[in-house]
Amino acid sequence: MLHAHDHAHCIADALTRADALCAERGARLTSLRRRVLELVWSGHQPRGAYAILDDLTQRDGKPAAPLTVYRALEFLVEQGLVHRIESLNAYIGCAEPGAMHAGQFLVCEACGNAVELDDPRVDDAIRTAASERGFQVRRPTVEVRGTCPDCQKPDLQEKSP
Repeated sequence: MLHAHDHAHCIADALTRADALCAERGARLTSLRRRVLELVWSGHQPRGAYAILDDLTQRDGKPAAPLTVYRALEFLVEQGLVHRIESLNAYIGCAEPGAMHAGQFLVCEACGNAVELDDPRVDDAIRTAASERGFQVRRPTVEVRGTCPDCQKPDLQEKSP
C-alpha cells in the first residue's frame, strides 16, 4: 500500500504543518502534544493510545499518565491533525490537516497499514443519503478493510500461515 519513501520526511512535514496550523489558529501545540503527534506519525499503521503511552514512558524513563495522552490525542483530533480509526481504537496522522474533510480509510488486514482517502464524492453520497432520511451527520468516518497491493503480492501470500 505504501511505496518506499523517506518516512522521516513524513514526520517532519507533519510537525511543520502542525506548528503552522496551531499558530494560525491560536491553538497551543505543547511539547507533549507535539511528541504525541510525532509518535502517531512514526509509521503508517494506526497507533493506539497505550502504544503511544509506552513509547513516551520509554523515552522519558518515567511513566506518563494515560489521561495526558488521551487529552493530547483529543486536542490533535479537534485540530484535524490526526484521525481516530474507530474500529481499531487507534489514531493515524491526517494527510491534509489544513482542510476540513471526512475520514475515509483503507485499512490492510494483513500488515495493519492504513491510507487516508479524501474523496468528496464519498462524503457527498453519505451526506445526501443521510439528509434524505432526516439524519444530521456529525462525524462521518468510513473504514474499508481489505488487503493492500503489497500484501497481495504472491511471494508474501505464500509466507503467511
